[in-house]
Amino acid sequence: MAVARYLDTSLDELLRRAALRAGERPAVTTEAGTVTYAGLDRVADRVAHRVARAVRRPGGGAVVVCAPHPDVAAVYFGAVRSGRRLALLDPSAGPAAVRELCAAVNAEIAFVPEAQAGLLRAAGGRLHTVVVLEPAGGAAQDAPAPAPPAGVRVLPWARAVGEMPGTPFACPVTDAGAVACVQLVPHAVSGARVLGLTHRNLLANAAQIGVACALDADSVVVDHLPARHPSLLGAAVHAGAEQVLVADPDPCAGMVQCRRRRATHYYGPSARLTRLADDERFAGHRAPLPGGHLRAVLCADGALEAETARRLRQALRVPVLQGYGVGGLSVLSHVQAPAAQPVLGAVGSSLPGTECRVVHPVSREPVRAWSGGEVEIRGPQVPSGHADGWLATGDVGYLDLDHRLHLVARPAAVFLSGDAVVVPGMVERVLRCDPRVADCVVTEWPDAAHGAVVWAGVVLHRTTGGTVPDGTVLAGVAARANALLGPAEQIRHLDALDAVPRTSDGRPARRRLKQHTRPPAAGAA
Repeated sequence: MAVARYLDTSLDELLRRAALRAGERPAVTTEAGTVTYAGLDRVADRVAHRVARAVRRPGGGAVVVCAPHPDVAAVYFGAVRSGRRLALLDPSAGPAAVRELCAAVNAEIAFVPEAQAGLLRAAGGRLHTVVVLEPAGGAAQDAPAPAPPAGVRVLPWARAVGEMPGTPFACPVTDAGAVACVQLVPHAVSGARVLGLTHRNLLANAAQIGVACALDADSVVVDHLPARHPSLLGAAVHAGAEQVLVADPDPCAGMVQCRRRRATHYYGPSARLTRLADDERFAGHRAPLPGGHLRAVLCADGALEAETARRLRQALRVPVLQGYGVGGLSVLSHVQAPAAQPVLGAVGSSLPGTECRVVHPVSREPVRAWSGGEVEIRGPQVPSGHADGWLATGDVGYLDLDHRLHLVARPAAVFLSGDAVVVPGMVERVLRCDPRVADCVVTEWPDAAHGAVVWAGVVLHRTTGGTVPDGTVLAGVAARANALLGPAEQIRHLDALDAVPRTSDGRPARRRLKQHTRPPAAGAA
């Protein structure tokens, strides 16, 4: 049995130990150059000094937009080193998510790439300082970014961090059970929830992923994800591996870097991996294959079709792993074994030290193998407010006789629009804030360009038009919601409903809606 050993201290010790052990090894590589572990640790110290100086109130925290930017790793570890809670914000998030996460940590300072500076307009609350990260590679932006909120001081990265002391910053955290960072993740009932990850959770998951993916100090990881995942970032630092960030969305760009950097691991989202498998350059071997040094490909959102995984495995001649956890890779709990044949719905076995069970949705009692129910997980990487440590995921699945987990349905019904993950429950929460909306449901709508876009059905209060409103009311509902949603969450189709169809347990019957929704005829709005 694989054994994952992890520290029981503050999370920033991962970086401190890597810098002491192999300070001159490459840590993060982009087109702009390479930062060593010693250099990354020094910048993290400067970030810690900046956060400590900026956060003035007890309970105040920081926020970082987790874009594929070379400085995000230093901000992540530096903010945690300061002892303040850190909110991790997806670069595709909308104003509603920004406001909720900033409020969760009482954010006073934010770190954001220039292109996403406009996200902070919705932060509100105590935010008083925004640090704008320099464009990757030093390139100027094509157009000026939207201005942050009025009354917020904007500092360039060089001034905000470069002028801070370079002396080591001693993390004041002594309890590994303290919350280090928070994220917004899908939830079956409320649509989304704020998940608090402790130092221990993150340290344990870093060690577990390192074992599952066979990471070591000689590993070179090509990260071709649209957002940085703390679990994967921590795993690379735990192993002392080099991380190569690829921002180019071209599905072949990651493979090109794998060959150029002699990468051992590749991380990508299912949408890009699917496009890669279908790409004529890849299928015809006109795009360079990564070479014999590649050991594994990890589908970061675990939603890769079995046939696509098989084709990639045959072409690349390496295992194509699929992970499963809470909120994508916020907390990874399962990885498909490298030797296992890809099976639709199978997400593999539990990580070292992790338990998984399937319980009856009403009695909450564990059920037998092959019996469906709600998936619960427990382990050192799993945050839970329950005394017994079990965390209900909201996902429906079953265990086979070898205790491998198979997913049947995800009640939160997340789906991909392009490379972005859309959480229907988050869109529904925004719609319900409209006083004209009595009830609503959101699901995916087929789209040739993006794969899927957002469709919403609303039940209006009868005082605002009943079940047969004019187009002006529906257009107003959509406009109000879209102003609070991210680019991928934008409502493209909105219909009025008599009632929202629901399952026996009261949840929206999204699968039933998907079977009856059809794309509009040519020329329709």
